[in-house]
Parts: sequence; structure tokens; C-alpha cells
Amino acid sequence: MLAVLSLNLLACSGKPLQLRSVAKTDIDMVVDMHWRTIDQSLIVLMGKLYERNPDELYKTPNATILSRQQQLWATPLNQQTAYLGKDELSTMDVALDVRFQGDRVYAVMAGLRGMLSRSYGYIDDFYLFDTPDQQALYNSARNVEILVWRLKHRLDSSGTRLLFTNGFDKPPYNLSFERLFGKIIAYQDMMASITSERSQRSINYATHSILRLAFLPI
Repeated sequence: MLAVLSLNLLACSGKPLQLRSVAKTDIDMVVDMHWRTIDQSLIVLMGKLYERNPDELYKTPNATILSRQQQLWATPLNQQTAYLGKDELSTMDVALDVRFQGDRVYAVMAGLRGMLSRSYGYIDDFYLFDTPDQQALYNSARNVEILVWRLKHRLDSSGTRLLFTNGFDKPPYNLSFERLFGKIIAYQDMMASITSERSQRSINYATHSILRLAFLPI
């Protein structure tokens, strides 16, 4: 069901087929494929987060998982977090702040989707002269790792996670979140390597100690 929903949401923003074959290199098509795969994974991730954290959905009257997904995917890529008046990284920070009273799932996803799309220059359909920045792609992958770490460790005053993801309470264990995040990270790292090789520009690799401090700039 989530897979069908993903295809439907992504199809709504599609462009005429004939335009996709104009001025595209093989690399452009690879970038397109990577972004569509990541975006589809984000749709699934948002649905799973709401299923695991239904109280967040109830913060918006009459909201459904589908309506919140449609709302986010109808928002331009460069305005995902405009509703909070913050940039993508600040929105992810706020979403996991114990003082935040809004819908944490929506805020996390708005920040995450906005941050990832920013690493592609807010472009979702690449042509000959559209080249993502290899450092932004690499940094975005590390930011996903930072987000995963925070989701596991950010607690409220009673010691309860602000947002639940993987379930380890009892078998069968739920590792679907880990797989989704891992897929997104792998695709971003792969795209960073491809772009670095294409542009002949190197990547500045971050140390693990830095990853505990703050999100990396995009």
C-alpha cells in the first residue's frame, strides 16, 4: 500500500515524458533515479513514523497520514520548512527539542526532505548543466546519520523517546527504519562519489567526533 502511495505522490509532480530525454546525459539519468528512489523512501518513512507515533498525527485536527504526506509533497522543495520560518537543519533541531509542541513527525520529515533536496540544489529533474555538489551530498548523508542517532537518544523529561523508530521490545524486532535510513545514506554517499569523480573535486570527510555535535552545512 505504501509503495503504491509513493508512486502516486511522485507521479503528481511528473513532467511530460518527451522533456526527460532532452539534453540529458547518462549521469543526469542516474541522478534522477537516485533522487526518485530517495523521495519514495521518504514517503514510506513518513508513513511509518506516523504509524509508530500516532500522537503526533493527532496534533493536527482531522489529519490522516495521507493528508500530511500530500501536504508536504505539494510544498515546493525549497519551502519544505517555511511553515516554521526556519531552514532545514534548524527544523530538524527544533523537531527533536523537548520544548517543541508541534507535530514532530512532520517537522522531522520537512527538515529531512528539504535538507536532502537542498543537496541536489532543490532540483528534481536533472539536465546537462545541472551538477549536484559532492560535498553537499556527502554532508547530507552524515546528517541523516546524525538524525538517526538523535532519534535514538533524544528523550523527554520522563525518559521516553521523543519519537519512536525501531522496535526492540520483543520479537519480532522491527528494523524497517534502520533499513530505510541506511538506504538513503547509501544512495547519498554513492551520489557524492559519482559527482566527485565527474567534477574532479574532492570530498572533505568528517570525523566521527564531529558527527555528535551538530548537523553539517549543506
